Amino acid sequence: MKRVLTAAVLIPLVLGLIFWAPHRDVRLALALVALLCLNEFLKLAARYRAPPMRLVAYLAGAWIVAAELPAGAPFFLGITLLLMTLAMRGTRELDATLLSVAATLFGIVYTAVPFRLAAEIHAQPSGPYWLLYALLINWVGDTAAYYVGRSVGKHQLAPLVSPNKTWEGAVASAVAGAVVGTLYLRHFIPAGPAPGFAVALSVAVNLAGQVGDLAESALKRGAGVKDSGSILPGHGGILDRLDGVLFSVPVVYLAVMR
Repeated sequence: MKRVLTAAVLIPLVLGLIFWAPHRDVRLALALVALLCLNEFLKLAARYRAPPMRLVAYLAGAWIVAAELPAGAPFFLGITLLLMTLAMRGTRELDATLLSVAATLFGIVYTAVPFRLAAEIHAQPSGPYWLLYALLINWVGDTAAYYVGRSVGKHQLAPLVSPNKTWEGAVASAVAGAVVGTLYLRHFIPAGPAPGFAVALSVAVNLAGQVGDLAESALKRGAGVKDSGSILPGHGGILDRLDGVLFSVPVVYLAVMR
């Protein structure tokens, strides 16, 4: 019941923000969510004995998403050099310093970069529809995987990472994502893609989301925790809810910017 009530509150807020809020407000909201995800990741990283550089991570993450600056290799290289410079000023041993830099940089790329890409998607003429598409594929896929996996799932997908996930649920997720995604693209995206491309893209977005889900499950299992946080009643943390989106948004970005 908590999951349903939380979703009933969040979904209208997300839809209202995507379609009716000014782009600058959307960018700031994405930056806030990115920082919440980053905060949960940094807590997981600390359990791996890789204490991150929190202040630098928060500043860099907010800058990447909220600043209206061109993103690219030089941009992220600059952040990397900044992290290294600040880290070398500390008094920790070199092995601890390198672990801290690696954890911090990975957390920034893992959480902030996808939200920057989401902001870039939203800025396009049909961007709000594409952004909802990325979310919808994950919502539909997660729901299909959950119910089919519980009903008929017998073959574990990744027993060491997430014992409850099954191949039956994964297939159901891909099929549901392909069907719903294709119908959505054909009816809601102006001058939508050809049917074949719509099916292929929807499957790719869904599979990317499933990989993202497994990746976060691996992080949590290695850290010895069930959820990344507790901010969302019935769902766990923000990262638990958006782990698939972090991987599927870059796929949608490539499609929008092609």
